[in-house]
Formats: sequence, structure tokens, C-alpha cells
Amino acid sequence: MIQTMSKEIVNRALMDSFIKLNPRVMVKNPVMFVVEVGAAITLLLTVDPGLFGGQYGPHQWAFNLAVCIILLLTVLFGNFSEAIAEGRGKAQAESLRKTKTDLMAHRRKPDGTYELVPATALRKGDTVRVTAGEVIPSDGEVVSGIGSVDESAITGESAPVIRGAGGDFSSVTGGTKLLSDELLVRVTVDPGESFLDKMIGLVEGASRQKTPNELALSVLLAGLTLIFLIVVDTLEPMAHYVRGSIDVATLIALLVCLIPTTIGALLSAIGIAGMDRVIRFNIIAKSGKAVEAAGDVNTLILDKTGTITIGNRLATEFSPVGSHTERELMEVAVLSSLFDETPEGRSVVELAGEKGVRMAREAYMDSENVEFSADTRMSGLDLANGTKVRKGAVDAIKNYVLQRGGSIPSDLDAKTERIAREGGTPLAVVRGDEVYGVIYLKDIVKPGMRERFAELRKMGIKTVMCTGDNPLTAATIAREAGVDDFIAEAKPEDKMRLIQEEQAQGKLVAMSGDGTNDAPALAQADVGLAMNTGTTAAKEAGNMVDLDSDPTKLIEVVAIGKQLLITRGAITTFSIANDVAKYFAIIPAMFVQAIPSLKVLNIMHLTSPHSAILSALIFNAIIIPLLIPLAMRGVRYRPISATSMLVRNIFLYGIGGIIVPFAGIKVIDLVLAALGSAHI
Repeated sequence: MIQTMSKEIVNRALMDSFIKLNPRVMVKNPVMFVVEVGAAITLLLTVDPGLFGGQYGPHQWAFNLAVCIILLLTVLFGNFSEAIAEGRGKAQAESLRKTKTDLMAHRRKPDGTYELVPATALRKGDTVRVTAGEVIPSDGEVVSGIGSVDESAITGESAPVIRGAGGDFSSVTGGTKLLSDELLVRVTVDPGESFLDKMIGLVEGASRQKTPNELALSVLLAGLTLIFLIVVDTLEPMAHYVRGSIDVATLIALLVCLIPTTIGALLSAIGIAGMDRVIRFNIIAKSGKAVEAAGDVNTLILDKTGTITIGNRLATEFSPVGSHTERELMEVAVLSSLFDETPEGRSVVELAGEKGVRMAREAYMDSENVEFSADTRMSGLDLANGTKVRKGAVDAIKNYVLQRGGSIPSDLDAKTERIAREGGTPLAVVRGDEVYGVIYLKDIVKPGMRERFAELRKMGIKTVMCTGDNPLTAATIAREAGVDDFIAEAKPEDKMRLIQEEQAQGKLVAMSGDGTNDAPALAQADVGLAMNTGTTAAKEAGNMVDLDSDPTKLIEVVAIGKQLLITRGAITTFSIANDVAKYFAIIPAMFVQAIPSLKVLNIMHLTSPHSAILSALIFNAIIIPLLIPLAMRGVRYRPISATSMLVRNIFLYGIGGIIVPFAGIKVIDLVLAALGSAHI
């Protein structure tokens, strides 16, 4: 999914930069529209320097032309930044379009037979049959069958996933390929409304709306532009009052340098790039607002299983009972797990192997494997000599032993209770009618989770773990993971209640989910990350969809959201700080002839008034393309306090925004002087 800055993207962006010069497009960006109008006026003044009256020298037309060209480049650079950001999305959309072909579908008729129809003819509620090797023609829910689906065309991941009727893994996406078996799929969307269609529109930017923060900043920039327009309009009467004059081109140059053109040119690119960075993590954000909201999240709600923990209980300890040794227990435990392909069974064999107990499966091929069942709550092996070995729930094993005339070791209950108190799951192991001990199964916290939650804490984000486990187990996992709070034995309504309580306190809440029962909470949350493996209801309720179905990505989403806000603030700070140097360049140049004492303000010792104005304008133009990589990449986010972040940004982008243009304008002035352009 990651797209590089290819030659094709750049070439298309260059073309779009000129297409976007259309005034009907430019007027949506008031700051850059003013610059474009200024370019048009100075073009007229190039043809007729006396168009608006006033005094002008023999080379005024050349100065006006220089100003016109610089202003036009300023607009083009701004358009280019936006086009580059859009271009990356269009390239991503093109790769997704390749998954849409002229598909045919086997649609079931009322009499139960099937007819071959174009996928575009399918309507919501239709049922289609998909067999191995066929592409699933539309989004839907599996109503019958189970099969392996290749979703690499959508997610970029090569590993197939299992989809089947019922549960939270029944949702299928149009454009993916069925690798095995046969599925009956009920279509859940009409043509043009599929998940793939929405993805293409979103990554293309065609349906991207400005976020509330962007809109507020746009209003602020428009207001500043209007204020400076009024200020500049009063300068000619002031100059006339002191018996001087200011040509129109100089006034336009001053206006362009005063208004925040840098952030005005890069604002859209920053927003588009923010959504692009989310897409790089294989997450589709349904709106820029969702990404922005992630940057202000106060509370993060995560499921335990599969999110905070690995999701599979793994063996971590062998605890023998009675007179048995740990090695004797491990030998029986391995026997009971030799043919157990569950994660728990494999972990028993692996842990025993690490402790030096290994057995070859080939030596027991004549034995009969007994799989786990909900009725017996045990699994194991029936050896060829008639001996039976089992592992399972402690109470089930107790009943099994007593039915065979065996006895229960006196220390079994104590060791079982100890494991339960620590949040683990005890599995008793028996050979014949004799209990050998207990296996300690534990839901393992994913590596690095404590550190990641510590980072969130530095961001000021409260983490809450939701789990259906009992309070004892939940408390143990919460302590190990380092979350701030937890809810045990949680039901769907508990998640909804928690979200509403947090929001009632003025907080923004993020959560992840994949089931239909998560849909209400996902819709209620400010940032709802739905898993692509989840149900259609969950994906429709969330405002983000994770194509890789990795709930821990919420942490990355929050970081990206904060990076978006910080980037916008940093470039805004830099843009406003730039104006200080421009004032010292242009104001003395405008009035020095009428008020010679203003020459003292020419602290950069610029060559001439026209050179000063041109230098400021050129710097104002070239700083935009120089900042495009920063707008696209984003300012690096570090989990520090808001105060520390503010101080850092003021120092780096505020003070830096003052120093850089002073140096830049002076260098440009020296170049212009060397080229002999200072006397235009």
C-alpha cells in the first residue's frame, strides 16, 4: 500500500498545478486566490505600467513582470503541494481498481437454481454461489459454508483468512478470491456502494471533506488576509501624506508577504497527507475528521484478547502434585499433547522441550488421539497398551479420576487456586487414574505493551481494558500490561456506557471492535477502529477500518492524529514567524525615499528597494516547495507533555521561522545583485 514519490506522480502533479489555476478552484483557498489575483494585476501592469496612474520609472514594467512571475510561481507551488498529496492517493486508488474486473456471478433464482449474471447486476439481498478459484463478486455475509479467502488484493497481506457462516468472521469483500471449498454469500450492498468503491473514493481524495480544525484555520487565514488587505489599502494614502508614492506592484508584493501564504498553500496537503499516513498502516479512514479526532483522544478502550494479549493461552509452568516430580508431570503432559494442534497443546510440548523433555510423534502413531470437546472438557491420547492420558479442566479431571476409582491428591486444590488467583488457567494432567499435576496456562501479554501504554500515558491518554474474564484474571492482565483501568466480565452495553460516561466529561474516546455487538460502541466512539475480519455491521459503524485486523494499531492511529495536528501547528507557527523578516525587507524599501530615516530598519543591508521586495517575494515562493516534504512526512511526534511540545515548537518553528527568512532573503538579495537585477 505504500506509494513512493514516483515520476508519474510528480508529472501528474505538475499538470494538476496548472489545472488548479482555475479561479473557481482557487477561490476555495482565499489566501492563494489573493495571490493569483495579484499575479493577474501585475501582469496587466507589465503591459501598461500606468494602468492605475501614479509615477513610474522606465524599468517599472520589468519589475512588474518579475513580481508577476514570482506570484504565479507561488500559486503553482501551492497547487503542486496539494496535487502531490492527492497524487499519492490516486496512485493507491489505481492499484485498488485493478481488483475490479468484469466479474460474473452465480446468482440464485427463486426456484433454487443459479443463473450467470454480471456482478454489476447484483443487488442488496441477492444470494450468490462462489466456488474455489472464483473472485467474490460483491460485499456480503456468508450464509452457508466455510472457506479460505485470499484478501491480498485488498490488504496487501499474502496469508489467507478463514470465512464462514455465523459469528464475527462471516463478512467477505468484493474483489477477494476464494481459495477453497464453496460459499453462499448474501449481497449486502448495491452496485457502486461496495467497500472497495468506498476505499477508492476515500484514498483518491474525491470525497475528502475539510476537518473542523482545517475549516477553523481556513476561516482564520481568510480573516487575516482581509485584515492585511485593508492595512495595505491604507498605505498609499499614508505615502501620499508624507509626499511619497507606492506603486501597485509593491503594494501587492507587500500584501502577499504579509498574508500567511505558506500555511495557506500547504494546509490542504497536510490534511490529505494525514489520511495518507493512516493508509500506509493499511487503515482506511472514512474521513479526515476521524484522523484529526484521533490526535485529541483522551481515552483508549481496548479488548483484552488479541489486542493486549496474544489471544491464546500458553503453558508457562508445570506444577506437580503428590509425590510426582516435575519431569514425570512433563512426560505425561507431553503425551497428552503430542497430537494436539491447538496453541495450548503446542505450547505444552514446546515448554517441556525447553526443559529437556522431548518425545517423537512417530513412536505413538498407533495411539488414538482424543480431541477436546465441550462435553468432556478434556483431550489426550489412548495408548496402544490401553493406558489413557488426559489433560483438561480441573473439575472434569477430578470426576474422571473418581469414576475410575482413583483418588485426588491433597495439594491439587491449593495449587489450582494459586494459579487462578494469579489470573491463569489450570489444566490438570492424569495418567490412568492418577493425577500427576497441573499445567499453568496463561494469556500472554504481547511484548512491548507496557512500554506502549506508558507512551500513551505520556500523551495524556487513559487506557481501559475490556474483557469478559473474571475480575481476578482481568486484574492480573491489567497489572502486567500496565493499563490504567479495566472492566471485567464486560458486556456490549458496558462498553457503550463507559464511552458515554467519558464523553459526558468532555473527553474524546477511541475503541476497537469486530463483532456486531461492538457496532453500537464503535458508532458512539469518536474514533471507532473496525476490523476488516469483522462483520459488515462493525465496519459500517466504525469511522476507520483496519485491513490487517490488528487492534493494536489504535496506538499508531493516535500518534498519526497527533502528528497531523502538530504538523499543522508547526507550519502555521513557521509561516507567521516568517513575516517578521519580510517586514524588515519590504517596509523600509517602500518608504525609504520619502522617509530616509527608515533606512535604519534595513538591518539586512539589502541592495536596493526593488531588490528587497523581489528577495522577500522569491523567498516567500520557494519556501513552499521546500516545506512540502515536511507537510507530507509530518513533524515527528514524541510522547511528551503539551507544554513541552508547545515550547519545543515555538523554539524550533517560531524562532527558526524568524532566523531562516533573514538568512534566505539576504542570500537571494546577493544573488540578484550579482545578476544585476537589483536596479530594475
